[in-house]
Amino acid sequence: MGKLDGKVAIVTGSGRGIGQAVALKLVEEGASVVINDLDAGPAEETVARITAAGGKAVACIGSVTAPDFAERFVGTAVEQLGGLHIIVNNAGYTWDNVLQKMSDEQWYGMVDVHMTAPFRILRAASEYIRIASKKEAESGLSVHRKVVNISSIAGVGGNAGQINYAAAKAGIIGLTRALAKEWGRYKVNVNCVAFGLINTRLTNAPADGSSSVEIEGRKIKTGVNPDLLKAMEAQIPLGRGGTPEEAAGAVAMLCYPESNYVSGELLVCGGGFRI
Repeated sequence: MGKLDGKVAIVTGSGRGIGQAVALKLVEEGASVVINDLDAGPAEETVARITAAGGKAVACIGSVTAPDFAERFVGTAVEQLGGLHIIVNNAGYTWDNVLQKMSDEQWYGMVDVHMTAPFRILRAASEYIRIASKKEAESGLSVHRKVVNISSIAGVGGNAGQINYAAAKAGIIGLTRALAKEWGRYKVNVNCVAFGLINTRLTNAPADGSSSVEIEGRKIKTGVNPDLLKAMEAQIPLGRGGTPEEAAGAVAMLCYPESNYVSGELLVCGGGFRI
């Protein structure tokens, strides 16, 4: 028996990286999951991996910033998997620049993916959650639902060259704490995890400008200078960056029944690093 048997989860950006690790961890504990990615390939590969291992997953392809995405995402969970108990707003990326060189497009790109998209998804889920919680209460059932929003230590203490990202990641903390107060009556625990340095394809790529990802028609450079990476790791008490699986563990803890009386909280997953 898993801690999440019978639960249905939706995880944005779960075709690869941290999001994939989160989805796999939730499935390992018994949940069914809607997998999302910008590209069909990674999402479908993750679904295939889950189903081959005996789990249950379906894909919902597309950008979280698309105006119709939120309703489609929530609808996939309810219609194809039969409910909705866990929402993990994980999708995102960085698009760095100093203030004087930052364009409006860069600013709104970060705000849209890290704040507006989670807001729309939660709003799309609100009616289902309200009705489901009312029916459960009338039947004498006690069902807790979980929302885990993903922030960053950049949103907690700021980071030079990331004003757009830091502002958006700070905003999601405020959204989390406000929603925890609104949705407590529905038995929804709303929490936030702020990641420090987590080693993924985006941080481990060559930092010479040769590596990039395409996101909604934009080419975004990836990679961190190896010397800078070493300097960052030297500031972490545990002496290294985290793995996607370790990041997923922090998220999963807030989805377990043991967290039923934890809400409105920020958990920093950064190996002991403090700004």
